[in-house]
Amino acid sequence: LAVLDPQLTIGLPAHVSAATGIDAMVHAIEAYSSTSDNNNPVSKALAVEALKLLGANIETAVFEPRNEAARGAMLLGSMLAGMAFANSPVAAVHALAYPIGGTFHVAHGLSNALILPHVLRFNAVKAAEVYSELAPRVFPELAMLNDKQDRAAAFADELGRMTERLGLQTTLREVGIRSEDLPKMARDAMKQTRLLINNPRPLSEADALAIYEAAL
Repeated sequence: LAVLDPQLTIGLPAHVSAATGIDAMVHAIEAYSSTSDNNNPVSKALAVEALKLLGANIETAVFEPRNEAARGAMLLGSMLAGMAFANSPVAAVHALAYPIGGTFHVAHGLSNALILPHVLRFNAVKAAEVYSELAPRVFPELAMLNDKQDRAAAFADELGRMTERLGLQTTLREVGIRSEDLPKMARDAMKQTRLLINNPRPLSEADALAIYEAAL
């Protein structure tokens, strides 16, 4: 039984609402694009509905913290995204986020937000179609872009801008990570084989390092 009571979330600091909201969006994005054999029409439908709710309400929930309708929509979206990735597991965004949180004690949602646009850009070589399907669910104006690669690239860019609008840090440097920390982070990320196996594009240690360098 999941009890989704928006009143219980009123009083959360804005940065917690923002970071956990982005985390839920990552759950939906990665569930939809996962290469897991468990990715199926039901998990995809849950992910799409989750992303619509989350994308439409996250900024309102952060900037109008007593807006119960927006907070309720975020709770429902988060639950649906959880149902989606419980069936169709997450992938490289989470795998690369874990060393950020585990080593530098950065909150999980923020760790995901810091790495999300860069992983999407890396994956777009293989996943442009699925990202182009998701993009208008969050940013309706992107439906005007007909080219799948262009739409996928714009999706990554807009998610990065959303993170900035929400007041979250957008670079690894801002959370105390230095360039000399990146090689070990890349090695640690490669240990997350249970997640990396679901990624739309195979990812090497050199790729992980390049993604971290882009996020620095």
